[in-house]
Amino acid sequence: MPSCCDVAMTSLSLPKGDDETEFCILTFADLELKDHLPFPPKSHSRAVSDAWARKKHVSAKKKAFALFVKAKEVVTDTCCPVSACQGATYWRCCQQTFKDLTGIHRHVAAQHSGDIGQEAAIILKQMAGSDSITRSPISIDEAPRPRGPPYRNQEMFFKLPDTSHVKGDEMTSEIGQVLLYYCYCEVRDPEGLCAWQKALCQHLCLTGKVRIASEGINGTVGGSKAACSLYIEAMLSHPLFKDLLTREDFKTSSGGAHCFPDLRVGVFEEIVPMGIDPEKVSYKETGIHLTPKEFHVEVEKYLSRGNEAQVDTILLDCRNFYESKIGHFQGCLAPDIRKFSYFPTYVDENLELFRGKRVLMYCTGGIRCERGSAYLRSKGICKGVYHLKGGIHKYLEEFPDGFYRGKLFVFDERYTISFNGDVISGM
Repeated sequence: MPSCCDVAMTSLSLPKGDDETEFCILTFADLELKDHLPFPPKSHSRAVSDAWARKKHVSAKKKAFALFVKAKEVVTDTCCPVSACQGATYWRCCQQTFKDLTGIHRHVAAQHSGDIGQEAAIILKQMAGSDSITRSPISIDEAPRPRGPPYRNQEMFFKLPDTSHVKGDEMTSEIGQVLLYYCYCEVRDPEGLCAWQKALCQHLCLTGKVRIASEGINGTVGGSKAACSLYIEAMLSHPLFKDLLTREDFKTSSGGAHCFPDLRVGVFEEIVPMGIDPEKVSYKETGIHLTPKEFHVEVEKYLSRGNEAQVDTILLDCRNFYESKIGHFQGCLAPDIRKFSYFPTYVDENLELFRGKRVLMYCTGGIRCERGSAYLRSKGICKGVYHLKGGIHKYLEEFPDGFYRGKLFVFDERYTISFNGDVISGM
């Protein structure tokens, strides 16, 4: 733990659009912002090169530190009933509140050096990319500033919600919810969004899994009802999602933070692992969405025709075999696949089965159908491809005694959830 004598005040300016936002940060010995390593004698050019590398390393850690602190910032709403805190700024981290910069800086330096190191590595990677433009070992001040959005744009700097009005036990209550959602959209800064999501979930004591890619976000998180409500509000008001996500896009079920062993937030190539490059098969080519009511009507027509319906229509379950085994729509075709990345192969091996037919697809929450239907459409063999918007989860909210029989498999420690008394397998 660093002592007070280890603290030094440093001013760091980060570009934000046309303006500059200044952060006053503390540097600590245990963050290794300055490396004191013995270097053997080298040629002048090698020494200059090493000095340039050290400057970049120091700059990256300073930026990472400032950005981490910024992500923890909470600005109290002016409508706050406590007059003393109106318009005040404070910081929340690890379920602690810090009223001044010195406190949050000391906490971050002591408890989050690993997170700072990871973020610094990402910044260095981006700095390395910009270095390909000019390789001469000039100083940071002399280097040309990159045009366009900074390393951490609006996706990272968006505020965390104010939790001052929520009691501590309400935020950490084990009686809560599990949220399931996704949003396909263009994410320019996946790493920045990842950092904000991690800070947001930690701020609200949420656990779960959040996958982020350049094609969007896919999350399943659990926590108290108060925390989940604040999470939804934060997502709906975020500039990237406010015109895309709606409250209905969040599927809720009973649960809480105990449903997941920890919090995992990361950047991936796909938000659902189908194993196909998103640029080759894009979510923009997805099938036609059907509301739960529209899907219910289609399934009703399909079942009323009996064997005759299979001539021109397929009711396709695009989940894994162990999911469909414990619950599925009556009369469905359930592929014998162990994971979703096998779905494209299944389609390729059964093209004649789908040729000239209407396909009604469904999955747990709808996300697999987005890419799965796009892949099926890319083959150009189906008469039409439709899928259930919101998945089985949303369907069962409207039709708990509809055409879906059995339990719904979920990827957390609950394993299954039930909307009716049906049991078609022993799981």
